[in-house]
Amino acid sequence: MRQEFWFHHPFRVRYSEVDAQAVVFNAHYLTYFDTAITEYFRALGYDYLGEVARTGVDFHLVRSVVEYRAPIRFDEEIDVCVRVAKIGRSSITLALAILAKGSDDLRSTGEIVWVCTDQRTHSPVAVAEPLRALIASREKALAQA
Repeated sequence: MRQEFWFHHPFRVRYSEVDAQAVVFNAHYLTYFDTAITEYFRALGYDYLGEVARTGVDFHLVRSVVEYRAPIRFDEEIDVCVRVAKIGRSSITLALAILAKGSDDLRSTGEIVWVCTDQRTHSPVAVAEPLRALIASREKALAQA
């Protein structure tokens, strides 16, 4: 599983993230995903905020899926893995996995779909070619497609 992702972002579960059953509360998985996606784009060298300010184009979340495979507990160290699975005309589909630190012990999988949108009209626009090229430079499956 881990080898499917070039990018991994580490977390340590905080006490405030667990519920009465002493496992990570379900909503925090999306926070882990969102933070790891931000770090993924930073690792790519993509200036997300700069591009939004320059172009007026940003992404809208249109789909989020979380599959819970095994509990994650307080103070546990985890890696959130991110990759771009698909780029459509105006959309980016991100695949995610949460693993125990340094292992293939799968705790959760997820999918996030973003649509590239003109922020003045809120209408979909094409994903910019420079961003496509940047992603393809790191994502082997996309570069070969």
